[in-house]
Amino acid sequence: MVSLGSVTNRLASVFPFLLVLVDLQYEGAECGINGDVEKHLEMGKKLLAAGQLADALSQFHAAVDGDPDNYIAYYRRATVYLAMGKSKAAIPDLSKVVELKTDFTAARLQRGHLLLKQGKLDEAEDDFKKVLKSHPSENEEKEAQSQLLKADEMQRLRSQAHAAFDRKDYQAAIAFLDSILEVCVWDAELRELRAECFIKEGEPGKAISDLKSASKLKNDNTEAFYKISTIYYHLGDHELSLSEVRECLKLDQDHKRCFAHYKQVKKLNKLIESAEELIREGRYVDAASKYESVMKTEPDIPIYTIRSKERICHCFSKDEKPVEAIKACSEVLQLEPANVNALKDRAEAYLIEEMYDEAIQDYETAQEHNENDQQIREGLEKAQRLLKQSQKRDYYKILGVKRNAKKQEIIKAYRKLALQWHPDNFQNEEEKKKAEKKFIDIAAAKEVLSDPEMRKKFDEGEDPLDAESQQGGGGNSFHRSWNSWQGFNPFSSGGPFRFKFHFN
Repeated sequence: MVSLGSVTNRLASVFPFLLVLVDLQYEGAECGINGDVEKHLEMGKKLLAAGQLADALSQFHAAVDGDPDNYIAYYRRATVYLAMGKSKAAIPDLSKVVELKTDFTAARLQRGHLLLKQGKLDEAEDDFKKVLKSHPSENEEKEAQSQLLKADEMQRLRSQAHAAFDRKDYQAAIAFLDSILEVCVWDAELRELRAECFIKEGEPGKAISDLKSASKLKNDNTEAFYKISTIYYHLGDHELSLSEVRECLKLDQDHKRCFAHYKQVKKLNKLIESAEELIREGRYVDAASKYESVMKTEPDIPIYTIRSKERICHCFSKDEKPVEAIKACSEVLQLEPANVNALKDRAEAYLIEEMYDEAIQDYETAQEHNENDQQIREGLEKAQRLLKQSQKRDYYKILGVKRNAKKQEIIKAYRKLALQWHPDNFQNEEEKKKAEKKFIDIAAAKEVLSDPEMRKKFDEGEDPLDAESQQGGGGNSFHRSWNSWQGFNPFSSGGPFRFKFHFN
């Protein structure tokens, strides 16, 4: 259970110049409280002491309704509002207290402090001056003088901030506003002014924080929502931009600028969502086309062009179109050399093109910027294996096919080369020996690349026919002699061979 003392201490930490619950000691008879109102006040006091703020508030509502001229009921309700963090709601009640009991200095001090936080400096100064004229206690007098000096200082800083803004010295304006907003934390206008300074200084992220606060501090602040939405849009965050502009239209569905911006963001957002769905479905050509439309829809904000090219680069890489992928990725990397996504996709394209050194370089650059990415680590290891493998026997090169060649292409290439290099085609002993070696390599290439499991191993940098490349030193070495290939059928898609091919 929360004690009355803990509630008092919590409020006193926010308003250290007074104990806001002092009026709880006032006798009901002083205000002529009737029986029902007194019960509500007493019950509210107990609930407040127990930390049951919502229930206490209900009791003080009933007390105010029962006796609209009872300043204690208003003051206690204001106390609950403050404990609930609803300072805006507390100010009208404190004003009513001061109206009903002009010499209630605690309420006037408290209201002055709230007005100071809101940046209503003239009104706050008026309250502090009246406290000093109303025979306050020693503590109240000391606090009123301190707050009055603070309000005067805020007036000076505010004038300096506006002057700096007018002469376009935004850094100086920000420094003045930083000092003011440490005191006037609920001043929406000053937060909007600082946000404008941040925008002028090229720091939109900081502007968003102030504008979000301003949107909560000022009712129906459509301008703040509009500015937040446009900042997010220019930063490339179309989803958050759409969310913020919708908040603007909730407040005013006829807001012209918000509605026009909403239509643009919604159109762009729909295109991007559609493109990403196509990528998830593996429809890379259609996805790339969608991103071309994104660039046409928003040609004036560079971030959308860069991000679209990044995704087009990804589509080409996934669709195994290495030439197009390398071109698109390189365009992105000219603008953003540290773009990890583009580096990974270009590296994949380089692997298809058997440009292993270039792939390794891209993976290593990507790893410098994101050392914990497992995909980069695995890609780099694969590229290093393939480079090492390429310096030995490369079955793709033997058959003269690309690494992404289909099985049909592999069989076709094998048949053509097997006929060309069949040893029976050669009479000269030296040429025959050369043809035998060539023929064996062609047959080995066909055996590996036409078998999905062996091809997968080879693509990962391991030669399934080379005992030395097998992990743990195992595996079966490919040591067939020419004699073992006698009777082959180059027009068969697999063994066993059915007849010997005779050349005339």
